[in-house]
Amino acid sequence: MKPARLSLRSRIFAYMILLILVASILIALVSIYQYSEQSNDYHEKRLERKEDQVRSNVNYVINKETTYVVSEENLPLIFKDAIYKIADIHNVDFNLYDLGGTLINTSDTSIGQEEVPDCLSAEILNNLNALVDKRYVEEIITKNGEYQSSYSIITDSKSKPLGILNLQYERDDSFSNNELKEFFRRLGYAYIVMLLVAIVFAYFISRYITRSLKSIGAKLDQTRFNQRNEKIIVEDAGEEIFNLISAYNGMIDELEESAVKLAMSEREQAWREMAKQVAHEIKNPLTPMRLSVQSFQRKFDPNDSQIHQKVDEYTKTLIQQIDTMSSIASAFSNFAKMPAQQNEMLNVVEITRLAMDIFNEDYIHVYFEQEEIIIKFDRTQLIRVITNLVKNAIQAISNDRKPLIDVRVFEQDDNAVITVEDNGIGITIENTPKIFEPKFTTKTSGMGLGLGMVKNIVETYNGSITFTSEENKGTTFTVTIPKK
Repeated sequence: MKPARLSLRSRIFAYMILLILVASILIALVSIYQYSEQSNDYHEKRLERKEDQVRSNVNYVINKETTYVVSEENLPLIFKDAIYKIADIHNVDFNLYDLGGTLINTSDTSIGQEEVPDCLSAEILNNLNALVDKRYVEEIITKNGEYQSSYSIITDSKSKPLGILNLQYERDDSFSNNELKEFFRRLGYAYIVMLLVAIVFAYFISRYITRSLKSIGAKLDQTRFNQRNEKIIVEDAGEEIFNLISAYNGMIDELEESAVKLAMSEREQAWREMAKQVAHEIKNPLTPMRLSVQSFQRKFDPNDSQIHQKVDEYTKTLIQQIDTMSSIASAFSNFAKMPAQQNEMLNVVEITRLAMDIFNEDYIHVYFEQEEIIIKFDRTQLIRVITNLVKNAIQAISNDRKPLIDVRVFEQDDNAVITVEDNGIGITIENTPKIFEPKFTTKTSGMGLGLGMVKNIVETYNGSITFTSEENKGTTFTVTIPKK
């Protein structure tokens, strides 16, 4: 069972409330992010200031106050007492390590850690030595709070490394957290008020918008194509609703006119299309029959020793075309498809010779690379494919040039290939995409169904038909039919 769809009124109401909620969530997230960034920046800069101050005192002790020889070995003696003095002055805890990471001295103040590590990890030492400024900051989280531990190299007056200064800094975010809580409390009050206002506002707005739409929807539900429909009359409608109502009322007027016209047009169109198709399909076999009779009349010689053989060939051609016409008539009389396909194992070379017998033009040349190429095809439809392509080639040649048509049959990659090449006017670029469309033609006569029919026949047998053309130079159609 499908869930009930929300009405437009409910969706308008829900979207306005959702908008308020999304806005409040986004502002809360941005505020949290902003407070977090400000807190991080504050602690980072404060740690840097503390570290700079401690380093200044450490350098002062090394370079000015100590009486010991300044070296890594004497570092514990130099800061034996000075480390506590510096820690008290700056109110910050720090530790001193030698360059190998071993603890030398510590201010020993409580920073919330379990204990000061006696030896620095290899990770800290590697990171410290890898950085350009020789300073590394580590974040430490314990059950007592969050800390930042910075590590930097201390040097003598000649910039010779003496040891590692480790500054311990406790992050105290209580002030910023209190500010954030207070901000959210005030923001919450503001959004509660806004939410209540939005609910009331959304209720009345959605009710106002959908009032007219309900009237229109009720009328649309009653609209029927086969009956007289009433127009919509709504007073005090807004501009958009008024335009919608006007469009609907105009559609009702046009619908009544169209219903009458459509009924007549559909009947006329059905008969027109039927007549066109029948005429085209019957015309296809009539043309080769006419050409065969003319050829027989022109070449008939009673004294020819092969007269009986030629009569048989002409008779065979006429009978085939008559059979085609008969099958077409039967198909249309039963409102069925065109003549059913008779899948036969055919020799393309033999069928092409048979199809070309009806053409007597001396400028038509036929070439065969093999004497036998066997495919599975319908004999009648294959003849129709060849004769249609040759007839199109003949009609494409203009009177201002010497005509030439080449028909070739050959085998290529387990396919039988038939090409029909002419030196006619060619196909223009704008007509190229339309060449196989039904009813498209550039001739002054004809229905434009020939090439579309050829394409359908070839593709029925998993074949393909393509063409290349150059304007004013000629066109080549290529039919490819799988042998298996």
